[in-house]
Amino acid sequence: MKKYIKLVIAAVIALIFIGTFVFLWQKSQPKEIVYSEFTPEMKDLQKTTIITGKIEPRNEVNVKPQISGIIAELMKEPGDRVQQGEVIARVKVIPDMGQLSSAESRVRLADINLRQVEKDYARVQNLHDQQLVSDEEFEKSRQQLRQAQEEKAAAVDALQVVRDGVSKSNASASSTLIRSTISGIILDIPVKVGNSVINSNTFNDGTTIATVANMQDLIFRGNIDETEVGQLSIGTPMTITIGALQDLTFDATLEYISPKATESNGANQFEIKAAVAVTAEGKIRSGYSANAEIVLAKAEQVLCVPESAIEFSGDSTFVYVVKEQGGQKQYDRQPVVTGLSDGVNIEIKQGLTADQKVRGPQIISDTND
Repeated sequence: MKKYIKLVIAAVIALIFIGTFVFLWQKSQPKEIVYSEFTPEMKDLQKTTIITGKIEPRNEVNVKPQISGIIAELMKEPGDRVQQGEVIARVKVIPDMGQLSSAESRVRLADINLRQVEKDYARVQNLHDQQLVSDEEFEKSRQQLRQAQEEKAAAVDALQVVRDGVSKSNASASSTLIRSTISGIILDIPVKVGNSVINSNTFNDGTTIATVANMQDLIFRGNIDETEVGQLSIGTPMTITIGALQDLTFDATLEYISPKATESNGANQFEIKAAVAVTAEGKIRSGYSANAEIVLAKAEQVLCVPESAIEFSGDSTFVYVVKEQGGQKQYDRQPVVTGLSDGVNIEIKQGLTADQKVRGPQIISDTND
């Protein structure tokens, strides 16, 4: 029994030794280097770049009050469509006490002057009826009366404007009614009923009641690197893709390239703007992130090979042409002139014909497979 066990153990050890020897021998064998091969093809090539940016209205307006006061009523909400001149909100005037006092004083003075002129006019009219004064003097007295009446009316209007923000004579153009200055969609109303608002003047920009924009006239705004901006020109077509609307693309036309670069993360970039052709009304919102694809260069039906088959050496480029000699493959290094590249394929202008094959990247193959 012991003899049988020893034989089994010896056999196992022998198998392990032989297996290890075979494994190491296989590993030590040289491996054949095999190269991929490509045949040149006629293709259309285009070099494109992707620019990130956002969609925004060309004309976005902040509507501000003409007077200071308190928001008494809001007639619209964000998202509502408005026409030019349509009322968005109503402001209740909080009069300035100094201006109010001055306006009241003006009314009192105008009233005193009017009463005196009326008495003078009545006296002159009586004398004129008796033919004791000339027609000229009578007309002069009548003119003074009209001027005094007009001054009284103007003083009353001014008082009403200071006190109420509107007068009876200009109620249709009341400055207490905040109207949209353009036709479009209300993007935002940053105030609420009861908020205090101030008008725009020399010392401040005023309170924004609403932001209105024409969402049918949109632009794409983005930045392009200085290495690519030289290949752009006004009128270049673009394709816009919006991140939130993956199933839609929009055509756009480049209409502005900034003449001055701005530095961003150590790189010089130029701002561009493009007019977007809106084809999905109501789906595009202001501020959407978007990508613009621009074709920088293109070539139609040119001889191409994969760029991985090209060897770059300084300013020169080479390919290895496949040849058969004595049953063995041979690769001859041959200079070529390259053209446009799309990052995968590259144009061959000179040095290669469509019936030649070129060597690609090497593939390592085990001879024992």
